[in-house]
This record gives sequence, C-alpha cells and structure tokens, in this order.
Amino acid sequence: MNRFETRIADLGIALPVAVAPVANYVPFVVSRSMLYLSGQLSFWDGKLVFPGQLGETVSVDDGYQAARFCCINLIAQIKAALGDLDRVKQIVRLGGFVSSTPAFTDQPKVVNGASDLMVAIFGEAGRHARSAVATPSLPLGASVEVDAIVEVTD
Repeated sequence: MNRFETRIADLGIALPVAVAPVANYVPFVVSRSMLYLSGQLSFWDGKLVFPGQLGETVSVDDGYQAARFCCINLIAQIKAALGDLDRVKQIVRLGGFVSSTPAFTDQPKVVNGASDLMVAIFGEAGRHARSAVATPSLPLGASVEVDAIVEVTD
C-alpha cells in the first residue's frame, strides 16, 4: 500500500471502485502531466447520499458530508486513471457545485467537505485553488458535485 492509500485507510475510508459515467463523457482525461476529472456525485454503495437542495432539504453538515463523498469518488477516479495514488504531485483545483435555494450562501462551507479531505489525504499536495458555486439543480437530484484538476508525475 502506498503512502496516500495508507492515509486513506488510517482515516477509515474504503476506497470504492470508480463510478461509471451517467451520460456521454469520460470520467477523466490525462494530458501531459495533468489529470482532468469529470464531476463526481455523492454516491456510496451504489446509492446517491444526501440528495436534495441546500437551504431546503439538506443541512450544511449533510452537504459537507456529500462533498466528502464526492471527493472519495474523485480519489477513486484518480486511482483508476493513474493506478497509483503516489503519482499525485498536486491537487491543483477543485470545482464545487452546490444545489441551493437562492437565499443559501454557505456554499464554501459545504465544499470544504471535499477540500478538507484532500488536505487530510495528500497533505500540502492536497492544497488547491477552488470555486464553490450555487446551482438550482444537479444531475440525479444530487446536492453536491465536485470536479478536479490534478498534476501528476510520470
């Protein structure tokens, strides 16, 4: 087990099999030293967890957990793309999309669920640029979706 997989295990996380796309796109593209990851939803054990809208049916704490599950699925895609998580040089950027009511303004707190986990697993290499954007709805009724750009080593 490599160092990042050891950190994942130490956090009590069992990395799932990478989820197949739900539409006509690929889950990732590698171009030179960059890995571009398609948005991941909060699937766990084949089920969408914490569906709904922040500010209506989903709490900030549940949104944070949803973003964490999105991040776990991103890491599963990284492993599928690279075969070895130790090839991660830097998590460059996360894009967080939060299904929210017009009055909801805590999108950054929600997307912290993904950001905090990236730093917990990858340390300094997990620190990244980020956006946290409100949207009225997401695919399949998800409350959160997160995509990523990762710099990788050969």
